[in-house]
Amino acid sequence: MVFGRFARGAPATFALPPGERAYAIGDVHGRLDLLQQLLGRIDADDAARGNATTHLILLGDLVDRGPDSAGVIRLVQRLAAASRHVRVIKGNHEEVFVKAARGNVRAARGLLEMGGYETLASFGIDAETADHGTLDDLCALIAERVPAEAIDFLDRGENLVLLGDYLFVHAGIRPGKPLDQQAGADLRWIREPFLSARRRDPWMIVHGHTPGDAVDHGPQRIGIDTGAFATGVLTAIGLEGTERWFLQTDAAA
Repeated sequence: MVFGRFARGAPATFALPPGERAYAIGDVHGRLDLLQQLLGRIDADDAARGNATTHLILLGDLVDRGPDSAGVIRLVQRLAAASRHVRVIKGNHEEVFVKAARGNVRAARGLLEMGGYETLASFGIDAETADHGTLDDLCALIAERVPAEAIDFLDRGENLVLLGDYLFVHAGIRPGKPLDQQAGADLRWIREPFLSARRRDPWMIVHGHTPGDAVDHGPQRIGIDTGAFATGVLTAIGLEGTERWFLQTDAAA
């Protein structure tokens, strides 16, 4: 599904630099099937639009809740290795998973509460095994079963990506703070006061983290987390010049 009625052809004050095109993908949450489908639609859309330097940005929360986080990580690793124009942002779910794999028992508890059973299962750790023993045991098991390169890859995720007038983050920013003073915790976890703030900074922010039934156009922000793990709708925003459009998977997927 491709749609652009929100902004295509309308006046806009936000733009990418000439010759640049960008696609940003919302929270995947273990839905490898949807990510594959959406990437196919992005490739077709990109090819139809002609020559440009094309950037692909994943807004974080690749893992948890859906059935194949391991497959999602492997696919995104391959994409990032193949092109320097693929950018991966660290979401709050990656933060917790990485901490658990490195021995943080509080994070291990949080992982299980945040849809981590499905992530562990995708790496061959079933729920009965995950629940057997202490949280220290679980941390050790994750470190043993999940490839270190996968954990390192997630940990290297960026805090933010800035292209032209567009700022890409996982959750949002702390209103009123300069960009170089933003805390990683806010970039990965914030909801309010970001979601309802009317800001004076010069960026349109594209973010995930807060799921909705549709693309969420707030004051100077666009939320593209459409709850893919449950709805089957994974959303990407496309940007070129002042043009803006959206691509989605089908809800029945």
